[in-house]
Amino acid sequence: MPRGGGGKAPPENWQRAGSVIGLNLYIVMIRSLALDAGAMVCSEFIDYLVARQQDGDKRLPPLAQISAETSVGMGKLREQVAVARALGLIETTPKRGIEPLAYDFLPAVRMSLEAGIALNEDCFQEFADLRMRLEISFWADAAQSLRARDLDQLEALCAAARAKLGAAAIEIPHEEHKEFHLRIFGRLNNAFVLGLLAAYWEAYKSVAPRFYEDLSHLQEIWRYHQRIVQALRAGDVAGSRALHVEHMHLLELRRGQAA
Repeated sequence: MPRGGGGKAPPENWQRAGSVIGLNLYIVMIRSLALDAGAMVCSEFIDYLVARQQDGDKRLPPLAQISAETSVGMGKLREQVAVARALGLIETTPKRGIEPLAYDFLPAVRMSLEAGIALNEDCFQEFADLRMRLEISFWADAAQSLRARDLDQLEALCAAARAKLGAAAIEIPHEEHKEFHLRIFGRLNNAFVLGLLAAYWEAYKSVAPRFYEDLSHLQEIWRYHQRIVQALRAGDVAGSRALHVEHMHLLELRRGQAA
């Protein structure tokens, strides 16, 4: 992938997502979350949401009541609600109204990353580098948290990927690749690491078609995956991490050659 400059145009669906959804919501977010030194966070609605959750409320009242309680006009309040929904903090339905959701870092990262890639495709490679370093740093914690059924599922993903690569009509196992890595880190008790890793794989699904990956390369990657599972089953955390690092550098080398 070319570095510096603007690079070639990103895929049409990412351009559309970034320019129409990501950028517009980003503008609304910045305007809506203008810094208020008197607030714990930078939105009256999010302050209100946090306070209600701390009081144990599982559902919020209608917007008119929130507007009256916070002294925020309906127009500004609707913008702040839209931001909170985009950040994954709430969901809204006609029947149930506004309901808080468990905290998830993914929506905020995904929206910003979509906009970033739409503006400059080099953002993906920079984010991929962050993802690589994150996985290496958190490998030991993740590996030690895995259970026997997780290892069984990793083994099944390897088998499914080999089947796709060995079929008469070869299919690139993108979904298996995503699930393999996310499964390894899935038991980490860190919403920020999990959100960053999930955002990488959502972006990768759209960006991956730009990279040419021949069959022998893909088969080598999945041989590494199988060896990683074997090391994890043997309780060899350091060995599994070394294999992971080797296979990540193999991916980086391949994509560097394709750039």
